[in-house]
Amino acid sequence: MKSKVIWLCAILLVATVVAFSQHSPLQPGQPQQPGQPQPPQQPPDPIAGNLFPPELVMQHRHALGLTDEQKAAIKDEAIKASTRFNELQWQMQDEMETMAGLTKGDNVDEQKVLAELDKILAIEREVKRTQLTLSIRIKNRLTSEQRARLQEIQRN
Repeated sequence: MKSKVIWLCAILLVATVVAFSQHSPLQPGQPQQPGQPQPPQQPPDPIAGNLFPPELVMQHRHALGLTDEQKAAIKDEAIKASTRFNELQWQMQDEMETMAGLTKGDNVDEQKVLAELDKILAIEREVKRTQLTLSIRIKNRLTSEQRARLQEIQRN
């Protein structure tokens, strides 16, 4: 039960960080108040349009005309990434439990907590690196025609 609570806290922490990084002070449909400065617009993700998630590729595999070799290679890469994600999830859970223990009590050792935060951020970095590696390897398996078709699918 304790580990489920810690894992839930970890997920909520990550979700909060993501939400704050993408948060706009105005909600869609909320009118701009007179005299209130316009919030800065988030620039479009310059990488998202160039890479393709495995789900998108496999969902449209027939329309793309993937060969058996391409499907097998993409499947193998996705399995490798999934295995790595599971390893990182276990590491993250362990580090979050350590973080929870370090923050208990009346006095918190700031240096130890910050060192633990660095470990957690390193795991998050590895998750993102694994995701990017998977996307690059998938893109490199596709022909230029298949990449163009996927970009068209993404636009629509």
